[in-house]
Amino acid sequence: MPNGTPSRFLETRLTCTDDRLNGLLPVLRAALSGSGPALALSDDVPQSHRKSTVGPSPGDLVGAPIPLVGADDDSADPTAVAVRTSGSTGAAKHVLLSSSALLSSAAATHDRLGGSGRWLLALPAQHVAGLQVLVRSLVAGTTPVVMDLTSGFTPAGFAEATARLNGQRLYTSLVPTQLVRLLDSPEVDALRRYDAILVGGAAAGPALLERAAAAGVRLVTTYGMSETAGGCVYDGVPLDGVQITLDEPDGRIRIAGPVLARGYLGDPEGTEAAFGTRPRQFVTSDHGSWQEGRLQIGGRLDSVIISGGLNIVPGPIEDALGHLSGVAEAVVVGLPDPEWGQRVAAAIVLSPGAVPPTLAEVRAAVRQFADPRSAPRQLTVLESLPLRGPGKPDRSAIAQTLVSTPPTEVLRGS
Repeated sequence: MPNGTPSRFLETRLTCTDDRLNGLLPVLRAALSGSGPALALSDDVPQSHRKSTVGPSPGDLVGAPIPLVGADDDSADPTAVAVRTSGSTGAAKHVLLSSSALLSSAAATHDRLGGSGRWLLALPAQHVAGLQVLVRSLVAGTTPVVMDLTSGFTPAGFAEATARLNGQRLYTSLVPTQLVRLLDSPEVDALRRYDAILVGGAAAGPALLERAAAAGVRLVTTYGMSETAGGCVYDGVPLDGVQITLDEPDGRIRIAGPVLARGYLGDPEGTEAAFGTRPRQFVTSDHGSWQEGRLQIGGRLDSVIISGGLNIVPGPIEDALGHLSGVAEAVVVGLPDPEWGQRVAAAIVLSPGAVPPTLAEVRAAVRQFADPRSAPRQLTVLESLPLRGPGKPDRSAIAQTLVSTPPTEVLRGS
């Protein structure tokens, strides 16, 4: 479609309530079939762009043309949705998702879970994990229950929304922070109603998974991103049709298969850099390894900490910290250090009423599960972790917080 031609896209602002989001379903159905405009999902729409409305009431769906060029669309497999990334690697982008990618992902998910069911939407629908709850519901011919997130996520709100679900098979998607809050709350029984709870958006450490299993919660860990139409690896096993390869020697993950996005809106150079290999693959920024036939995610390659000449991957350290009593969440980042170049710093959030561990206990825990040389040299207890997107820890914001916040404890010297 040439520049200046009226776009098939509608800029869409979403509010998470049953009436409003369920009003989006017929519009999304038309986008998937190609009979209606594609949707560009966004966290925010400027007032100047609110030219027309689509849907049940003013302000629910806001239409604003976005020009399409070249490979942004394909009449044989129309672009259905453009999802805005959370900007973890720089400026945020709109990822173009075709109908076939979204529908292939939904079908493969139901196949892996043992059949279609009814879904609870507990995530923002403008992010791919929330969007896929809507797509799967359309594929299954069911209507999702939508948790009202206008005042944020709460365990009580989750339990209330869960109580409105019925059906033979019940599903939802959560991020680890939501799961931690639910396990720490009196509403943990609501989690047990689900036949499967997809957990993604950020790594769920072994300690969190063990805790959920002990509580009788049926979790499925997922790995994926907007560029793969959401999770494409479940419990370490790629969905049907998805191929994973690992580069040597850094273990960079490459993904191929029918779930791949078309590219980035209006960004042919970025599209070529991310998807331009032949056969077509998405080149991630993540490190992975195979362990007993399952893909293990080591974390982002650009989050590697270089301390005293040692390359340190945060993932194993965060997993180790998750085993400490009272630690609900943990993130490890590198901070500037005149002696080490970067020092390993741990930010933790405690469970309600828990006593914070000492730095010595933190370092001892790491020595049990990871390279002893990677043990944190700084510990800071935070009330909560800065998040971005659907609920991912914002490592850049966390590092800035640790620089400006007096640490709980620091190891001095060698």
